[in-house]
Amino acid sequence: LQKWGERSSLVLLLPHGYEGQGPDHSSGRIERFLTLCAENNMTVAQPSSAASFFHLLRWQMKNPARKPLIVFEPKSMLRLKAAASKLTDFTAGNFKPFIGEGSNEIATSAERLILCSGKIYWELLAERARLGDKKTAIARVEQLYPLPTGEMLEEIKRFANAKILWVQDEPANQGPWPFVSATIREEIGSQLSGRDVIRVSRRAAASPATGSVHVHEEEQKALLAEVFNS
Repeated sequence: LQKWGERSSLVLLLPHGYEGQGPDHSSGRIERFLTLCAENNMTVAQPSSAASFFHLLRWQMKNPARKPLIVFEPKSMLRLKAAASKLTDFTAGNFKPFIGEGSNEIATSAERLILCSGKIYWELLAERARLGDKKTAIARVEQLYPLPTGEMLEEIKRFANAKILWVQDEPANQGPWPFVSATIREEIGSQLSGRDVIRVSRRAAASPATGSVHVHEEEQKALLAEVFNS
């Protein structure tokens, strides 16, 4: 658009999921697409449920501002029961770029607020339930660009006493974090009242992921343990 004035509603569905199948199967390179994002030139999303995915595609079809849509979805989400949606979720509602903590059991005095995107949300939710944790709020960023910083700020203010964590599967130098951290700092950093957003992820690495399923499982356990012990 910026160079030729041409518009396109192209949709790319890219597999992305840290599932222990090696580096070639683990990353759609979210970070590379996000470095291309500027001037509202495309939409980059990572929906966490079937209904969210459906409404995202429906929104793309009806969006008068024609621009590419890049969707990251791991194959395991196709068979993940937790990510399934009720029929009424498809027939009502619309795409939400940000979905805040919806559990009535989590008080606004929670000790930590987790911001995350994609499949890892369900792993964090399962771990919270396993631990019986009532002090951790979990919010989903369904759209990574344009990043819904306004809605994220509202959720951060809602949990005013909570430590803010950004949690991702990817190594520190990959995934959404480099883009998300820079955008938060630039757009809403001055409104966080001195609170920092702390990253919890795999350590920085040259490869997207390990080639060993056993190492992957140990890394994932360590990641979840760090989240709920931080």
